[in-house]
Parts: sequence; C-alpha cells; structure tokens
Amino acid sequence: MKKLFLVAFVVFSLVAFAATLKVGAVLPMTGGISAFGQMAWEGIQVAYELKPTVAGHEVKLILIDNRSEKTEAANAVARATDKEHVVGIIGQIASSHSLAGGAVAEKKHVPMISPTSTNPLVTQGKKYISRACFIDPFQGGAAAVFAFKKLGVKNVVAFTDVEQDYSVGLTNYFIKAFKKFGGKVRQVFYKTGDQDFTAQVSIALKYHPDAIYITGYYPEAALISRQARQLGFKGYILGGDGFDAPELIKIGGEAVDGAYFTTHYNANGAATELSKKFVKMYKEKYGKPPSAFAALAFDAYLILADSLERALSKNPELVNDLQGLREALAKEIRNTKNFEGASGYITINENGDAVKSVVVAVVRVNAPTDKQFDFAGIVNPEEIPF
Repeated sequence: MKKLFLVAFVVFSLVAFAATLKVGAVLPMTGGISAFGQMAWEGIQVAYELKPTVAGHEVKLILIDNRSEKTEAANAVARATDKEHVVGIIGQIASSHSLAGGAVAEKKHVPMISPTSTNPLVTQGKKYISRACFIDPFQGGAAAVFAFKKLGVKNVVAFTDVEQDYSVGLTNYFIKAFKKFGGKVRQVFYKTGDQDFTAQVSIALKYHPDAIYITGYYPEAALISRQARQLGFKGYILGGDGFDAPELIKIGGEAVDGAYFTTHYNANGAATELSKKFVKMYKEKYGKPPSAFAALAFDAYLILADSLERALSKNPELVNDLQGLREALAKEIRNTKNFEGASGYITINENGDAVKSVVVAVVRVNAPTDKQFDFAGIVNPEEIPF
C-alpha cells in the first residue's frame, strides 16, 4: 500500500506541475481579409507541430475570429485576456486591427506579437506590443529603392486606401524615399470595399506614370489593376505585402501578371535552414507553398514560445502566476536576438519592431502554383535612405 501511495503521489505531483499555457491567436478568419487570417492560422499550426510544449508544459492554442473588423479586434483581445486567460496573444494581421486590439492588450498588460502589422504606431510607446515583421518605413523605403534603382521608374501615382492606417503610412514612407531619389509621386484615394476605380485610374493616367503603386489590400488592389489595364495602362504595377494572397490572382487575373510587391518572405528564396524545413512541413500539410503570412505567423508563434521558455527557465514558479508570467514574457520577446525563423534571422529591438531585410516578389500568373509569387530580390536596411 505504501508503494502504491508513493507512486500515486509522484504521478499526481508530475501532473500538477505540468500546467497548460494558453496562447491566443486573434485573426481575421471571416470578412474582408479572411484569406490573410486563414494563411496565418495555417502557419501557426505548423509551428505548433514543431513546438507543442514549453518548458515541459502543454501549449493550448485559442483561436478567436476578429471578423476583419476594428471593433471586434478589440473585443477579441478582451475575450482572450479576461475569459480565456491567455498568457500571450499572436495577432493581429491588419495594422488597424492591431492598433484597436493593442490598446486593450497594453492596458491589461498582456503581451501581443503581431505577425504582419507594419504601421509604426502599432508598437509606438507600447511595452507589451511587438511584431515579427519589419515596419512600413522599411517597406515603403524598400519599394522606392526597388522601383527607382532596379526598375528605373521615375514617375509614380500612388493609390491610397484612406480607411487603412497601413495604406496611408506605407504611401507616406514610399513618397518620402522616392522623392529623395528625385522621383515624382502623385496620389489618388479610395476606400475599402470600393468596386469602381474608373475615376481614380483616369486621373492617374493623365500624369503618364511609369508605375502605379497600390498600398492597400488584395481585394481592391486586384480590381484597381484590372481597371487600369482595361483603360490602357502599360506600366508597372507595384504594391506592398497587402498583395500577398492567392486571391490577388483569382480576382486580378492577367492584369496582375508581372506586378512587383514588397513582402516579408518568399518560399523560393529560403533564408535559413528552418525556412526550408517550414516549406517542407507546410507543403506536406496543406499541399501548397506557404505565403509570407503563413511564414510570419509561424515565426511569431516560435518567438513567443522561445520567449516563454526563457522566462520560465529563469523563474519556473511563474507558471503559477499568470500576470507575472505575462510581464516576463513581454520583456523576453523584446530580448529576442538573431532568432532563426522561416522569414530570416530576426532581432526585436527596444521598440518591439523586427529588424530584417525586405523581400520583393513578382507575380507570374501562368506559372506553376509554387512560382506564381516568385522571388525577385532583397532590399537590405542599409539601402533605405532613412
């Protein structure tokens, strides 16, 4: 009986010690940019297969749909924090959603790491909000470098979505860099959900641009591209990471063939050994090549898990102190240095921003699936003029 009691006590102690660490994933699984959320969730699940436990404790993923809405983005963070009691959050995708949800996370002292929100305001002045991606000054500047120095573009019309913080910011940083090189930029404006861009395209064509630069998301970008080609535009179509979804080709068709866009990752330009492993695992699981959104969400999960590991290795007792572990996790995320991810080697600086290179992809509509968004080059931080 004593032996049975001892065995039972040991088993009970081990079970009691092994806690469950809840991690929230707040993503747009439905609504206007649901393709981004679905790709990100796929990347997170691949990362979870690689690392389902942290410091001997099970990780449980809690997926919450923000429905591609700003208000729901804030509500989802509150639910993850107050109802699900997550230790940290992966999210959100759009900068406007991260700004809304981040305000809640910051107030509640819950660490949140965005895979893809690039607007500088997302992390500005925040202690608990970080990201796995570069910020728009890098992206806008990289687009200007590539357009002016690699493509020889001198005259651009920028199409800006006035309802998206991401689009407004990205346009401004592109203009700042492009003008430093001596290029000309004019702007036209539209809103999320618009279908007819004839007026904006007609205005743009009056300036005889070498390129149009569309800084919004794929639904409108694809339609703008189609209507621009229909009205006779022959120049380059350029964009940001909002282009990076298969739906761009489904909606835009031949009109987006040859378009260039800045992004965070391309499966045909694997930067690390982990990147190659990620591509293999993702293709085996989903039967298609991974997008940048999948790769960055993969990285965001692994950065969060690695940071949790470091926090618990320093103080194992934090596993029983949710708020204490949240505080430690936020600090460790910002202590991430030269972390090997699918999208390259990542350092999170004191502002919570990832320091890394910008990838340029080109659209090949008629290529095999894994080459439709092909690798076109890299722009390094030192090439950007600010």
